[in-house]
Parts: sequence; structure tokens; C-alpha cells
Amino acid sequence: MTELHLTANQIFTLKRKTLEKRLMAYYEETHDENKIVKIMIALQVRDELCDADFSYFLKELVRHLFLKTKSTRALRRYYIYFEEYFDAKEWRLLTLRLRSIKTLIAEKLEQLYTQFIKEPLQGLVGS
Repeated sequence: MTELHLTANQIFTLKRKTLEKRLMAYYEETHDENKIVKIMIALQVRDELCDADFSYFLKELVRHLFLKTKSTRALRRYYIYFEEYFDAKEWRLLTLRLRSIKTLIAEKLEQLYTQFIKEPLQGLVGS
């Protein structure tokens, strides 16, 4: 089973147990985090659109992917959609691990600019 043949129709119609079996078997065989994460996002959409319960789908696998495996582009790009799978301390560590240092520095610089330059200068304009 080196290929995961799931069509969009199957992702949105198969039962939870069937999808769990297929995804776990696929991951155990290939360790393809990128494809698993993308399918998990589709299943979150299904959870919101359908009556079937897909909340916390394969929670242990998701936690393993984000906390234990090597950081990939897909993990860095999509980790934000899995915040509810982690407690606050784990989420903070995960955010520090997956976000690029450039992004963190840019946000801090923007915050400092706003706090020390933009807001004080706006106060001077009004006076």
C-alpha cells in the first residue's frame, strides 16, 4: 500500500474508522507527513460541514507528526490549524519550533516600531 488512493469524494464520504485504518497504514508504511497533514485539514473541513464527528481525528498521530518528526514546509505551513490538539505549553514550544526566525524577528520589530515610534508620534500630531 505505498500509494494512498483517496479521492476527494472518499475523503468526504468514508466512515471515520475506515479513514483511520487507511491513514495509519499509509503513514506506517511511507512516513509521508505532508500528505497526511493535508488530508487531516480536509477532514477538519468535513467535520465543520457534516454531521459526522471528525474532531480530534487521529490526535495521537497529529501530535507525533508535529512534536517528534523533522520540521517540513507542510508542517510549518499548516500547524496553525491544529492548535486544539495541544495544550498551551506544547503549543508555545511548537510555535517556537516551527515558525521561522525571520517571522519572529519581523513581528517583534513591528511591535517595537508601533510601541515606541508610531504611537508616540501620533500623539504629537494631535497636540
